[in-house]
Amino acid sequence: MVDHKNVALLGTGIMGAAMARNLLRTGHGLRVWNRTRAKAEPLAADGAQVFDTAAEAVTGADVVITMLFDGPATLETMRDAAPGFGRGAVWLQSTTVGVDDVPRLAAFGAEHGLVFVDGPVLGTKAPAEAGKLTTLAAGPQEAREALASVFDAIGARTVWAGDDGASAAATRLKLVCNNWTLALTHGAVESVALAKGLGVDPTAFLDTIKGGLMDCGYVHLKSEMIMNGDFTPSFALTNAAKDARLIVAAADAAGVRMDVTEAGIERFRRAEADGHGDEDMAAAYFASFDD
Repeated sequence: MVDHKNVALLGTGIMGAAMARNLLRTGHGLRVWNRTRAKAEPLAADGAQVFDTAAEAVTGADVVITMLFDGPATLETMRDAAPGFGRGAVWLQSTTVGVDDVPRLAAFGAEHGLVFVDGPVLGTKAPAEAGKLTTLAAGPQEAREALASVFDAIGARTVWAGDDGASAAATRLKLVCNNWTLALTHGAVESVALAKGLGVDPTAFLDTIKGGLMDCGYVHLKSEMIMNGDFTPSFALTNAAKDARLIVAAADAAGVRMDVTEAGIERFRRAEADGHGDEDMAAAYFASFDD
């Protein structure tokens, strides 16, 4: 028998909205809040309760999920939500944040009687909508049972990185995985740009690598976005740029040089400056050409 929880979800962007619908589909009670209420309103038709304040949304919740932009935004939102916390509620912190943010968030949770779980997710819009995310989690054993039905609703796999959420073990793993995702994206978009510049049909590039060791799903996904001229965000460029900065900051603290990732940040910067920040990160393609 599924142990349905009363869940509060703070942040209903691309990922948060998809997670919300899967929680509702699997029978969980859901209370949602978003800084721009209009972005949360469509979830009411699916059965969610939409609230004007974060404090109202978390009132009575067994589980609080944060899926916001970054660490500072998460801490600000949770401070606003604090009057509604119930002691012993589990806080699943799913925002991609910096390594240094996690201990601060964990300390805030402890101060307010919350059980803190560092729980970023791997995946973009399509797997989120299909409930096929991979959750990377670190937190106490007591939280694993409490979150079992939530993880089953939003994802296909949960990777437990440790028993201490404050250690940022899950966030560290997420940044490593995201670095690979960004590298694949930059490789794909630069290869398509190079193909076009050299007069090569990008389809010939994709057909040539298909089925070989150089092939991967991301190359086709991002290349086809460019070829079709459809940059509907699956992973918004502005978010990707933020994650790249977090990766470089974590690497700097560890004494690791990230030359490729730093170059990618510059590509994202140019694309954002040209107005592509809200598009998919494949729009970094446009940084390949002079105006």
